[in-house]
Amino acid sequence: MSFEKLGLIEPILRALITEGYTIPTPIQEKSIPIILQGTDLLGCAQTGTGKTAAFAIPIIQQLHQQHTDDKVFRKIKSLIVTPTRELAIQIGESFAAYGRHTKLRYTVVFGGVPQSAQVNALRNGVDILVATPGRLLDLVAQGYIRLGDVSIFVLDEADRMLDMGFVHDVKKLIKMIPAKRQSLFFSATMPDSIMALASTILTDPEKVEVTPISSTAETIQQAVYFVDQARKYELLVHVLKNPAIITALVFTRTKHGADKVVKMLIRHNIKAEAIHGNKSQNARQKALSNFKNHTTRVLVATDIAARGIDIDELSYVINFEVPNIPETYVHRIGRTGRAGANGKAISFCDVEERPYLRDIQKLISIQIPVIHEHPFPAEHKEPENFSKARPQQLHRSAHNVHHKPKQSSVGETEGRASGTPVTSTSKPQKKWSWRGNR
Repeated sequence: MSFEKLGLIEPILRALITEGYTIPTPIQEKSIPIILQGTDLLGCAQTGTGKTAAFAIPIIQQLHQQHTDDKVFRKIKSLIVTPTRELAIQIGESFAAYGRHTKLRYTVVFGGVPQSAQVNALRNGVDILVATPGRLLDLVAQGYIRLGDVSIFVLDEADRMLDMGFVHDVKKLIKMIPAKRQSLFFSATMPDSIMALASTILTDPEKVEVTPISSTAETIQQAVYFVDQARKYELLVHVLKNPAIITALVFTRTKHGADKVVKMLIRHNIKAEAIHGNKSQNARQKALSNFKNHTTRVLVATDIAARGIDIDELSYVINFEVPNIPETYVHRIGRTGRAGANGKAISFCDVEERPYLRDIQKLISIQIPVIHEHPFPAEHKEPENFSKARPQQLHRSAHNVHHKPKQSSVGETEGRASGTPVTSTSKPQKKWSWRGNR
């Protein structure tokens, strides 16, 4: 199917041609017609599937068709809330690209930088606002943002939103926007806590699920090295000796850990930079820009900082530390193998991380192959089930699922960016009504 057959208007089609888009991805093909109808949507799609365009394109079309008078002050008609600064910036860039031939105005607000430029943009009036929760609520409290005219609300990366402890902020925002609105809810994974949150936001939604829940892309070749924690640095240098690795995104659990990895790589004459929450926004953007243009070979990131990283042709992701939350693994390696491209995901696993690896393999229904031949094998013997791991085996269900989810409730999280899983404590307020995919 082509974009023309989705009923898109000429200014958007012209912008998509400029962007090099010819055929919509599955999430775009299924979501765009539903959103254009004004229906609420629950979208489950892993990173790298074209999810941003799936909601940005129909939002632009709806608002463009409503727009009449340039002399009237612009009021916020669409609000997109996302968990990280990097992701907010990239969503804003997408709106600018797809809407370049319309007269719509957008702006992005996020913390970590002075608010003056953001406030000036808001004072000039905007149609579309992309925001992170903290700065959004702060500017609302100061009177710079009014949400009474929002007609389309998007909650993006909802699972990460809960992981970062933003559930209370989201609940506050829901009370501030009109009850009569179109709501779009996107998440890469759909645990019960996410379904419960969605049930409080969406009204009679249609569900689009283009990949199995918590799956990894088939284009990503995964592998694991068993290595003692103290020798991970040596193993990383050894792996990076491979000239085929032009650039690599390396994940650590902590900001301090990211900085240590960067210092070690620099000592070995490997150009590397870190990106995490303690870095200023300008420093983060500079590091990301250097990585994209290959000035920097290795970008070392924490999970929160890396959520919005979208880099074309990123071939290698390296988990310097195995994440303790299985869904985080899906998000990490989803930085590669995007839009059908091939990618490789390598994980360094010490003895204490092996239970995390078992949880990951259970979640993604894959036995990750073990690389036995390397100079720094773990002193602790590998478990039997790992040493005999077969090549990746995917147990995948149909692409489109229309079942009614189990009801549960949104629990409480302690503090932002805690990474603490959400637990159920109370029942959701609304019932689901499913229509399925059309």
